[in-house]
Amino acid sequence: MSSIAPLIDPFARPITYLRVSVTDRCDFRCTYCMAEHMQFLPKRDLLTLEELDRLCSTFVGLGVRKLRITGGEPLVRRDIMSFFRSVSRHLGQGLDELTVTTNGSQLARYAQELADCGVRRINVSLDTLDEDKFAAITRWGRLPQVMEGLKAAKAAGLRVKINTVALKGFNEEELFRLTDWCAAEGHDLTFIEVMPMGEIGGEERLDQYWALSDLRARLEERLSLTPLAERTGGPARYARVEETGQKIGFITPLTHNFCESCNRVRVTCTGELFMCLGQEDRADLRAPLRASDSDEPLRDAIREAITRKPKGHDFDYSRQNVAGKVSRFMSHTGG
Repeated sequence: MSSIAPLIDPFARPITYLRVSVTDRCDFRCTYCMAEHMQFLPKRDLLTLEELDRLCSTFVGLGVRKLRITGGEPLVRRDIMSFFRSVSRHLGQGLDELTVTTNGSQLARYAQELADCGVRRINVSLDTLDEDKFAAITRWGRLPQVMEGLKAAKAAGLRVKINTVALKGFNEEELFRLTDWCAAEGHDLTFIEVMPMGEIGGEERLDQYWALSDLRARLEERLSLTPLAERTGGPARYARVEETGQKIGFITPLTHNFCESCNRVRVTCTGELFMCLGQEDRADLRAPLRASDSDEPLRDAIREAITRKPKGHDFDYSRQNVAGKVSRFMSHTGG
């Protein structure tokens, strides 16, 4: 493997982090992520678990060291644990980390198996600790089910990071409740600015948008935050809360563009490679994957695509309009 030259983009950034969506389906319908009545993809368009394994293996051979499995909700994909068991063979053999982003609904069932496959950390999307508000924003989700999943994750020894989308008028008043709860549970916490993706029937992004500069200023009215230099390969900037010792992350694609150190690409469940979350440019990896038993055409397609990786995205909420908005739903690309 090491004889194959690694992936380097046009701006001399090594591509070492791959996010792979294994399904566009989900058991929730979060209002900022997808429409309530989604048209999901026909099964024939999706990569099989074997194809996903081959694709991930090819990327590992090209120097990817961190693999994050996403969806939709990845754990609703049928037989998904067979994929985790298979791809985990690369851990310590080129792959440093195998991780997953989940809504937590299936963790009670799968947390121990994930740990057994070498998963050490998971990200769980959770925007509120209020049962009624949780039901409202997820449309189909139930908070107690997620709490059971988090309990199972903790019991399995998984490190949990809570991802909370900052939504104006929705979870503003829960800022300290969420922070205190994460501190008590030993979970890390990352706040994320809502991104302008997809047409979500009637929900205006500008109405939802809560700048993390404002959120952070509110936190600092009560807590002492010390910036940390540490990076985990993702876009978050971290700070330590001196009063509790906990770590809080801030993902600010809009108020602070984080593109300069971007080391990652995303593959959808249909085999589309997106070189940038905030751009429409993509490459079809399904065709070369299915056209040949050899991995060479797939490697060539990946390399060609990386030559088109842009310097950064164009998300912008300034001047009260949403510039740089992309038309696909977040669930299509993978969270």
